[in-house]
Amino acid sequence: MKREFNITLLPQQKNNMNGLEFYATSALQGIIATGHVAIMGAGPGDPELITIKGMRLLQEADVILYDRLVNEDLLQYAPHAELVFCGKAPGKHAMSQTEINAALIHYAYLGKKVVRLKGGDPFVFGRGGEEALALAEAGVHFDIIPGITSAIGAAAAANIPLTHRNVATSFACVTGYCCDENNKQVRWDLLAHSVDTLAIYMGVGSLAQVQEALLQAGKSSLTPIAFIEQGTTVNECIYTGTLSHMCELARVHNIKNPSLIIIGESVRIREQLQSALMQAMKLRHIV
Repeated sequence: MKREFNITLLPQQKNNMNGLEFYATSALQGIIATGHVAIMGAGPGDPELITIKGMRLLQEADVILYDRLVNEDLLQYAPHAELVFCGKAPGKHAMSQTEINAALIHYAYLGKKVVRLKGGDPFVFGRGGEEALALAEAGVHFDIIPGITSAIGAAAAANIPLTHRNVATSFACVTGYCCDENNKQVRWDLLAHSVDTLAIYMGVGSLAQVQEALLQAGKSSLTPIAFIEQGTTVNECIYTGTLSHMCELARVHNIKNPSLIIIGESVRIREQLQSALMQAMKLRHIV
């Protein structure tokens, strides 16, 4: 049963406390939440890439709060669970983070088995840490169920190794969204030369800033790059090029989120693998 969570479901405010403060005070007074919350990663898109433990918890869940990037095919494995959509898109949030935290705590205090389902891994740009802190402060028992983050899952599915002997010995997962002036700035000047492979999340809207920052820091304009759009899904599209043409490539192909951007020499391995596979297929036909 899919529905929207209404913040008015929280207990009546006491002494002008909001819902989260009320639960935190309840925990200090020894009032126990009998429910449980699993903060869980659903993986990079393909529903078959969820963990076995994650699937079991989905099937046992009373309530599932799920994000925009979760493959909704997974929800069919929880036919009896109450479904609460709390996804966020740029400029459009179904629920604020405060409301999500309050909903998790609310259901736990009702004694429910709750799954907080997120795309990728909950602790990699998933705000899972914030939710875990809110639960801990409210006295709610929780577990973290890891998922395959997009940088690893989508890159591997696209035949792009993040590390490769004699090519790349390090990689970094970076948010492109922090090019926003209201957030802590990413040190592209340091990343340009200290890390071999960059995996950039949420970067499509900030491509020009990322490109300019890396080039100004001395990153070669010929550095290979790849866009992986809707990675590991049936709608997956992969586009490769160089850093100097990154913005043009995105414009020509109308690349949109969710997309992962890979920057580094290891992108060339994809071409080598494709060439080797094509050669193997030709030899097979000859035989």
